Amino acid sequence: MSKKKKIQPEVKPLVSKIAETNASYNSNKKVSPVSDLPFGRGNFIFMIIGIGVILTGFFIMTLDKEEFGFGFLGITLGPIVVFSGFMVELYAILKKKA
Repeated sequence: MSKKKKIQPEVKPLVSKIAETNASYNSNKKVSPVSDLPFGRGNFIFMIIGIGVILTGFFIMTLDKEEFGFGFLGITLGPIVVFSGFMVELYAILKKKA
């Protein structure tokens, strides 16, 4: 009886093929620097605008001459302006940078 040799599959071509695939995949991928900020210039501009609108709304509330600020400026207009400033801030956070 003769012993049959087990045929071992070659591993090198498979490994080199995987390495080639990974190298071509990584070369097509855009590499961003580590110091890349999560927000762009447009996001920061909208954040500053939102802060300005919020401060304007609080200033409008202080202009009310009614007792305890129960007039139109203190109860209606000021809070609407402040709320719209917070909506601008939300937009600034959720906006994708260009």
